[in-house]
Parts: sequence; C-alpha cells; structure tokens
Amino acid sequence: MQVQGHRNPLPTVDLIIEYDTKGIVLIRRKNPPYGWALPGGFVDYGESLEAAAVREAKEETGLDVELIRQFHAYSDPRRDSRFHTISVVYIARASGVAKAGDDAADVGIFTRDDLPEDIAFDHREILMDYFEKRY
Repeated sequence: MQVQGHRNPLPTVDLIIEYDTKGIVLIRRKNPPYGWALPGGFVDYGESLEAAAVREAKEETGLDVELIRQFHAYSDPRRDSRFHTISVVYIARASGVAKAGDDAADVGIFTRDDLPEDIAFDHREILMDYFEKRY
C-alpha cells in the first residue's frame, strides 16, 4: 500500500559471485552511473529477493548462480545518485562462461588485489566488507 505523498526507498539486490577459484564477477555498466559494479538490480513487484538475485545474475552475466547466503543490507540514501535504494547483497557461486548481457557492457573477474578504479555506487565498500569478512 502506498500512502499518498509518502515515498519509499526502492528495493534492489546485488550479488558477490564467487567465480570458480578465479575471483569475483563484476560488470561494466552500459548506462549511467558508469563504472564497474556488482551484478544486480531492482526487485520486481511480486518477486522475492532471492528470485530477483538469480534473475539479475543470469540477465547481466549469463551465469546460473547458487545463492550461498544473504550477506548484508546497504541503505545509505546516497548509495545511488539516481534514487534512494536499499540493497540486499547475496553471496553466490557460479561456474561456466560469463558473458555480458542486459545493461552490462562487459564482464570481468577480479580479485581484491586487482579491482578496477572506477567502481559504481557503494560497491567498493561492499567488496571491502566481503574481503575483510565484515559480517
């Protein structure tokens, strides 16, 4: 139910996809805000967070993922310059051939030591929380 004159943050999901033993999957965004990002996106009405995470991973990376667990929720109103979003982040595993799709211009596999400079949103913070095992 939407209360008249009341706005709510938009629910999103992001995934930290552990790709074989090679690293973490990031996508290079086709649309603004540009940069590398965790695969993810908006939750559709009537869709669970888990289903949205699996769908977004497939759409953006071509990978079928196994969700391992929910990692953390990020809700800073400034995390996305376009909207106030709340993201629930999942840790997932995948293997196979990653290929860019949907709104991804490219896909790459990165480790903590070779992360790209231009990471969108608050995804560098999320990755640092993951790498430093901040649960």
